[in-house]
Amino acid sequence: MRKNTSRNVYVIGGGIAGLSSACFLSKAGFQVTLIEKNSQLGGRATTLTQNGFVFDKGPSWYWMPDIIEKFFNHFDKTTNDFYNLKRLAPSYQLIFEDKITIAPSANLDELKQQFEELEAGSSKKLEQFLAQAKMKYDLGMNDFVYKPGLSIKEYGHFDLLRKASRLNIIGSHAKHIRQFFSHPVILKMLEFPILFLGGSSDSIPALYSMMNYADMVLGTWYPMGGMHQLIKAQEQIARSLGVNIHTNESVTHITVSNKKATHIHTNRAIYPLDILVGSADYHHIEQELLGSEHRKYDTRYWSKRKMAPSALIFYIGINTTLANLLHHNLFFDADFLKHNQSIYQSKQWPEDPLFYLCCPSKTDDSIAPPNCENLFILIPVACDLQDKQDMEEYYFKKIVQRIQQHTGTDISKHLVYKAIYGPNDFIKDYNSFQGNAYGLANTLKQTAFGKPSIVNKKVQNMFYAGQLTVPGPGIPPTIISGEIIANHITKIYT
Repeated sequence: MRKNTSRNVYVIGGGIAGLSSACFLSKAGFQVTLIEKNSQLGGRATTLTQNGFVFDKGPSWYWMPDIIEKFFNHFDKTTNDFYNLKRLAPSYQLIFEDKITIAPSANLDELKQQFEELEAGSSKKLEQFLAQAKMKYDLGMNDFVYKPGLSIKEYGHFDLLRKASRLNIIGSHAKHIRQFFSHPVILKMLEFPILFLGGSSDSIPALYSMMNYADMVLGTWYPMGGMHQLIKAQEQIARSLGVNIHTNESVTHITVSNKKATHIHTNRAIYPLDILVGSADYHHIEQELLGSEHRKYDTRYWSKRKMAPSALIFYIGINTTLANLLHHNLFFDADFLKHNQSIYQSKQWPEDPLFYLCCPSKTDDSIAPPNCENLFILIPVACDLQDKQDMEEYYFKKIVQRIQQHTGTDISKHLVYKAIYGPNDFIKDYNSFQGNAYGLANTLKQTAFGKPSIVNKKVQNMFYAGQLTVPGPGIPPTIISGEIIANHITKIYT
């Protein structure tokens, strides 16, 4: 398509949503410049390379491969043009107290047998549960998720209401799964994806059982070479479309005149613009870069948002291999309820945390030296906590002990590299609101048009993308976010 040279768009933030919006806008004919404050593109999905270890710093779960594939198809590409996807089998393992471990099979027939062994009659119920979850997935990912969320009327179409009425989407996820199952291991297996949606299972809508369909049917995948292969592919597409990319450049102010953004100011230059997309942290852009008279939301609004967790992360390289680990490992060998309460109720550092351990070197020998392991260890924690070095070391020692109980190896005796990343780092690197790692909690009131709007009615040519607006956090939703805002801008300006 011939470039629409009369319209230049600046995108603030080179994360997944920013790269997605830049690609779609450039394809539509706009002149696009993307500004990223850090040295790497990808937002939270950057990398850390030390001592022969390559760590994915952020997202490590590759779910909903159909949505990611669809992004590439828009540009006449496939994922195979950029990286090799491998389906993990088993998908992951859950580690409980008393050395009880379950690794859900990637084969659905085998998975049903695993359910049956835990709870008589549950294999048939799993079929029914997943059939409903598939309907929610198809409805959500085809009808709901691509809507801009500007009005409740978008969701009032008769056919959409008819489809929605057939599904249990309003009740809680906890209540929904308990209509099918009662075994505690099965319940934890079905509830764990909800941890990263920003609430306990009893506060997240039953709509999100579609995540269980994504998990158990669509599968857990891994791009060989690391999750950052997706970012490299997005960047390659963006550059091929003519997107001008600036890294190591921070936006410091947005000039608004006559209800239009006219310039962005950075630590390097001042740029005139026709259209502005804020794809960095929504709260930071609005509260720090705009004058108060141009903000759609005030501090009271933001103080009432319910956030998904922050995270304390350890990047560990060790000079030995570990037994009894898979690529993805979830340690549920502590009190789930107490940890959950520390995140969403007391908002304190957890006393005895659950944690997630990713060991991608079990799948990919290119990301660690020979006979070594690459470990990514994440503890979900409440937002707005202050990092404390003594607390970080306290957690590391507890985690080392629990890993040793499971693997038989004291990893502290094999350390080659260790780095710690906490809530304050999310603020420093990404201007993250309250140091959140996963955006807004996906509660019913913060779904669809309940999220911060993609348009700023006080600044007519300013729009938003990313995890704090529709459709929400995660790799597939933020890819879709870029497409939504590009389509919205294209309808207005072409």
